[in-house]
Amino acid sequence: MSPEVGEIDEAAVEQAMEDDPDEMLAMLADLTGATDPKLRELARRLAGRLFLDVARRGPSRPRGTGKLATQRYRPDGGDLDLDASLDALITARAENAAVDPDELRIRGWSTPGTAICLLVDRSGSMGGKPLATNAVAAAAVAWRAPTDYSVLTFGKDVIAAKSQDVTKSNEAVVDAVLALRGFGTTDVAGALAAARDQLSRSTAARKITVLLSDCRATVEGDAVGAARGLDELVIVAPGEDSEEAEDLATRTGARLTTVDGPSDAAAALTRVLDG
Repeated sequence: MSPEVGEIDEAAVEQAMEDDPDEMLAMLADLTGATDPKLRELARRLAGRLFLDVARRGPSRPRGTGKLATQRYRPDGGDLDLDASLDALITARAENAAVDPDELRIRGWSTPGTAICLLVDRSGSMGGKPLATNAVAAAAVAWRAPTDYSVLTFGKDVIAAKSQDVTKSNEAVVDAVLALRGFGTTDVAGALAAARDQLSRSTAARKITVLLSDCRATVEGDAVGAARGLDELVIVAPGEDSEEAEDLATRTGARLTTVDGPSDAAAALTRVLDG
């Protein structure tokens, strides 16, 4: 994959994606943490494109009728709304300054009424397939709910890769998830409480928390109580280690599915969100 120092053979990556996509996605996830800075940057750029493409291949679009609406600017969100952005463009030109992206507006598709908070478990040893699965899940949520979602990673502490009320490009969200290597303990209750806080910032009628974890808490806390405080919880657990996730789902009434690898992440989300 890297024939010379600081290089990636994209043709070899494409062939590997056909032969064994899970292994290739896992390798690319690990390369984003490479010690060589040039290789690391190439891997991050390629991962941003590839993980989003894998997420879009699955049936991950939301149900319901979408509509074109004026939204805050996102680099990959849609076409620039010239009428809504005209004042910002005129001001920037008059002052001979760069346009403030926060003042720009785009026209993009949206399906109002659903907000999602994705919780990804980064505790313990996190790399390879688990890290790639987290990144594809984040890309799939970004694709499904582009204007009203958050992605939180948790171990002992909760870190926002994207907050509910912050605009961030899909590539930047994927990159933020890939940058967080696993360590430490697992506070499931704290993560669920953080999800509730994020979703409280949304005005959507339906608010869904997606917990991507084996749900094995190593920090004391009332995960069942925190789960019951959520509007709607769905759990996506690793296929080879789902016993404690099944127990949490049974005790809280959450919907549950398992994921078999990075290439199955988008489909797993569809199973619990639309199934």
